[in-house]
Amino acid sequence: MFDIDGVIVRGTEVLPAAIESFKKLVDSYGKFRVPVIFVTNAGNNLRCQKAQKLTDLLGVKISQEQVVMAHSPLKMFKLFHDKRVLVSGQGPIREISKNLGFTNVCTVEDIRKAFPVLDVVDQKKRENMSRKIDEKFPHIEAVVLMQEPAEWDSALQLIIDVLMTDGKLLNPPAKLPYPHIPLLACNMDLQWMAEAWMPRFGHGAFLVCLEELYKKITGRDMIYTALIGKPSELTMHHADNMCQLHARSLGVQSSVKRIYFVGDNLNTDIFGANLYHRYLTRQRSGRSVAGIAAAITGRGAQTCELEMENEDVNVSAEECHSILVQTGVYNASSDTFSNHSPRDFLPVEGGLREPAFCVPDVLRAVELVFQQEKFY
Repeated sequence: MFDIDGVIVRGTEVLPAAIESFKKLVDSYGKFRVPVIFVTNAGNNLRCQKAQKLTDLLGVKISQEQVVMAHSPLKMFKLFHDKRVLVSGQGPIREISKNLGFTNVCTVEDIRKAFPVLDVVDQKKRENMSRKIDEKFPHIEAVVLMQEPAEWDSALQLIIDVLMTDGKLLNPPAKLPYPHIPLLACNMDLQWMAEAWMPRFGHGAFLVCLEELYKKITGRDMIYTALIGKPSELTMHHADNMCQLHARSLGVQSSVKRIYFVGDNLNTDIFGANLYHRYLTRQRSGRSVAGIAAAITGRGAQTCELEMENEDVNVSAEECHSILVQTGVYNASSDTFSNHSPRDFLPVEGGLREPAFCVPDVLRAVELVFQQEKFY
């Protein structure tokens, strides 16, 4: 399993080591020799779009079934699929939401148009702002934070408005509703690596701002119904099943027993891989849907029912080993003791952020796995 940003690419540029590594992973016909899955915390693309980008960059055919996005596990949250849901993010979020099963979606832009007087940070917009309000705007029943928005100020203001009004922006309750309506967040990356020589803010940074503002204004903690994307066990479980399915498509009859996860971020990739390895170790005697559901609830979050489809309850691996590369967020001079985990997620134990292996780049990672498995 590969992370993408900082491992395969830096922004729009593919890393040279990635090209060489994938030559080793496919045969002379371009068919994968071993199961390969990409697990990214990005959420601004459809899976098919991300697969096509990877195909173009690597010169190897990548299918959408090999791509796990931060929002991919949302298809299991069927309890919310027919509710009126506010989705925050960038890219084709309506189409992404529809593909995940959501049937009644609105966006921050929809709220801005329906209630223009609520979004007043931009002075230029205020000068030409309409005062007309859409009095038929439906109540919002849940919030899905898919990816960092383009305009943080507007999104922070309007999402907090929704939480503080129980989703009833036109007729807010007299008292602060608490607990607020369900809130699901994808992608916990505080930072990620793009073209710049220093890490950039990720969706996790937006979540920190939202948490702190809500706390400052209301005196209460914002509540996550679910936190998904790396490092959550649910996302890793979903990726594990995608890996098993890819193995079958390659003609592998037995299940994949060992997963190697290659990433550049101690706080999401390495933490997530090690956390999943611990989960697999504990579940070795038998696995259940309730077990993985329990892994994302009961951490101070609201309980949430999951409906897993057939591909999400396949046989899983027995081990998951983390491999850290030094081409992205992490470098040798990084502060390895900083805790970037979001509030409401597991406390970070030191050992969960220690990679099983550390190599310079993804090519060395692939070579290391081949050596470990005696596969040439």
